[in-house]
Amino acid sequence: GSDLYELFGRYGAIRQIRLGDAPKTKGTAFVVFEEVADAKSALDHLNGFHLQERYIVVLFHMPSRQAAKADLAKREAELERLKAKHDIKDDA
Repeated sequence: GSDLYELFGRYGAIRQIRLGDAPKTKGTAFVVFEEVADAKSALDHLNGFHLQERYIVVLFHMPSRQAAKADLAKREAELERLKAKHDIKDDA
């Protein structure tokens, strides 16, 4: 963990680093930067970097599309509920 803080910390302030410890996530780490520009800089400079006998792969986290769709559906339902509550009609 401390090696990751030292390496990634060169590119900006780190909010947290989470190391995978389950069988499926062993060998992975999630590095969260305070600023997205710092994350982009780390990605540009560290992808393929050799660290502790391994080459590291740096990727941005992308939320699953299903989660985004579920969130959109929830927001649309809330909008419809508020329209009904305040008697707002769509102009058609």
